[in-house]
This record gives sequence, C-alpha cells and structure tokens, in this order.
Amino acid sequence: MRTITLTYPHTFSGEKLPETAAAIGFFDGIHKGHQKVINTAVTQARQSNSESAVITFHPDPSSVLKNDGQQVQYITPLAEKQQILQELGVDRLYIITFDKTLASLDPQAFIDHFIIQLNIKHLAAGFDFSYGHKGKGNAGTLEDHSRGAFDVTIIEQVTSDEQKISSTRIRELLQSGNLEEANRLLGRTLSVRGTVKKGDERGRSIGFPTANLDISSDALLPKVGVYAVKVVWQNNIYEGMANLGYNPTFTADRNEPIVEVNIFDYNKDLYGEELVLEWHHYVRDEVKFDTREELIEQMEKDETAIRHFFYHER
Repeated sequence: MRTITLTYPHTFSGEKLPETAAAIGFFDGIHKGHQKVINTAVTQARQSNSESAVITFHPDPSSVLKNDGQQVQYITPLAEKQQILQELGVDRLYIITFDKTLASLDPQAFIDHFIIQLNIKHLAAGFDFSYGHKGKGNAGTLEDHSRGAFDVTIIEQVTSDEQKISSTRIRELLQSGNLEEANRLLGRTLSVRGTVKKGDERGRSIGFPTANLDISSDALLPKVGVYAVKVVWQNNIYEGMANLGYNPTFTADRNEPIVEVNIFDYNKDLYGEELVLEWHHYVRDEVKFDTREELIEQMEKDETAIRHFFYHER
C-alpha cells in the first residue's frame, strides 16, 4: 500500500494518477461500519480493474475545530490504521492534513481538489459523511458536486442490536471494560503497539516478570484494570495478563497509567522490541494491596482465571 500525505493545496492532478475507487472518512477504529464503506471501494476497484484508495484525515477534524488543546487519543492511531487498511487490500492511502485552511474550503472546492484532481472515478462514503466549510457538504450533495467526474455509493447506517455501530459507542464500551462487545463491533481484537522499556523489575522479584510497554500517548486504552491479553512478537502469539494502571501497591504518586504484561511461559529479554498487545477480556479492577503476599496471591488467581479463559476460547 502506498501512503501519500496531502496538504492544501497539493500538486497532484488526475492526469498523473491512476483511475481509482476510493472510500472517504475519518475511520477511527475501522469498525464494521467503516469496513463496509472501505470494502465497497476495494470491490469496485477490482471490478473496474482500477486502484483502490482510502482518503482520510489527520489529525482528528473535531479536535482542530474545537481548538481546545486536549490530547487526542485514537482507537486506531495512524500507524495502526495504516496496517489495518493494508490488510483490507487497499492500494493507496491518502492522508489529508486537517487544519483551519482546509476547514474553510467550500464543499465544491474540496471535491474539485481532493476527489476530482486525484482521479477518483468512484467514491464510497458513509451516510453521515460531511465535508467543506461548516460541513455544508454531505452525502446528499456528493453527486451534484461530482460534476459528473465520478460515481457515488452511499453506505447506509450499519447497526448492531438496533444501534448504530460508531466509534463513540466503541469508546464507551472500552471505558466500561466491555472488551468482548467492543471487539465484536470492531470486527477484530483491539490492539496496540508498544516498545518494551526498562521498568523497576519488581515483577521479577515476586515471580511475575513483566514487559513494560512504552505506548504512544495518542493510543486510546481501555479502562484501568487487569486483562487477559495476547502478545504478538516476530509472528509468534503468546498468552498473558496485563495490568493497565498506576501500580498503587508500590507507587503512590504516578500520574499516568502504565501497561505491564506478564507473558505466560516466556521469560526472555525483550528490551527494545516492539510488541503488539491484543486486549481480549477485562478481569478485574486494579487494587491496592496491603502486602506483597496479598498481591502475589491475587496474581496467581488472575493467572489461573486467564489461562482458563483462553482454554475455553480456543
């Protein structure tokens, strides 16, 4: 998959680019609803012997428009989004830099510049897609703004249990610890990438060595607690348990949560290695224990419960 970052104005023209079927949207999470839009473009490209593309935006348009300075956290940070789109068979990824200048474009100018000039011949979008200044362009105006240069397919709302599948709904599920339902709506297991860094090595001293993951601050993590996880490293998959939190039994002044993973049946040095952590099941809240012995006893129970969970999941 070729990734192309665009700002306004760009210098591409349709004469230099292949005919393309594209899906357009922000697509945070790339959940089942998003996948229907993206798969429509990929299928259309194959049928027309053209290239497929996803046109997306970065950073989150809502954060630019709100201008509140808050750290944006994504269900799928950009690197994760790229990996998933490649797995979905997308040929090209256009990442449009969303800034105040782009937000001020009128809808027709946006379509002329970022759709027609990119030689898009078929555009797939969700029913709630909007574009142009103050979102004045929407799914209903795409055909008029196409100037006859491309065809349009609008994907209607995708639901589960009579509710719209949305990034907002998935965020709420993650914050409540309902990983199974979040993963069902995503159509895959939530994952995050992190590099193993040096920790205080306290886990090793109590019989539960952990890999401490340095995870990008723009990755949305589930609620604080203990989880059944899988770790992917060098095409191998390991089961384990992760603690996402502040380690209150030993630390009283930690401001940001950390991720510590005990990988079952594995005890080699992974410092500096990038791991993919898959979140499968929420086990319990993080608790402050009065003694090390109480903590060890609970971790032994957690391990037994998690091994049991994965045994029945196979």
